[in-house]
Amino acid sequence: MALVVALAAAGNAATNLLVPAALYVPAAILVALLAVLVAVRVGGCGARDLGLAAADLGAGLRLGAAAMAVVAALLAVGAALPATRELFADRRVQEHSVAALLYATLVRIPLGTALLEETLFRGVLLGLGLRRWPPRVAVAWSSGLFGLWHVLPSGGLAGYNPAVADLLHGPAGRLAVTAAAVAATALAGVVFCWLRLRARSLLAPALLHAGTNSLAYAAAWVVLS
Repeated sequence: MALVVALAAAGNAATNLLVPAALYVPAAILVALLAVLVAVRVGGCGARDLGLAAADLGAGLRLGAAAMAVVAALLAVGAALPATRELFADRRVQEHSVAALLYATLVRIPLGTALLEETLFRGVLLGLGLRRWPPRVAVAWSSGLFGLWHVLPSGGLAGYNPAVADLLHGPAGRLAVTAAAVAATALAGVVFCWLRLRARSLLAPALLHAGTNSLAYAAAWVVLS
């Protein structure tokens, strides 16, 4: 378990601070594969422990697709309503071309962000946790680490979104934004864990995760276009 946590920490630093953007997806896939290898060889996990059993793919596809459809509808409404539209104004996508948008939503997010994070947190860490602890403890462990994983990515959130920047200023404001982001992603981790356990397949949370991030990214691009 400690080895996987150390690998996750190193992967977080590498993908957020060290790896060039062009190598983000290969680096994320490599970290995910290494985590699975450690879970199997050192932790004694099998395919079902990690949510990777072929027999469960159908249930994962059905539940993940249904959850993604719900989120897609909520994002569409949020981007259309004047009261919430500004929340989607992420300046990071403002200058992106259509090609860059397609790469981000169809390649970088699904094969980089979602694949890595779901493999680490709902696959390996949750799987190892379930072999040691009751489900609630394993879910809390995985989700808490998932929240902490977002400390680095959330550090500049106030600088990217004017709606967030207007709320708080200075070091205290940035700390509050980061704390809120960590808490929100930890809660999202609980939902992803529920999907993983309900479907017994990593595909369910992976679809929801990739769909949510990609659709939110696309919504931001439309709002700022």
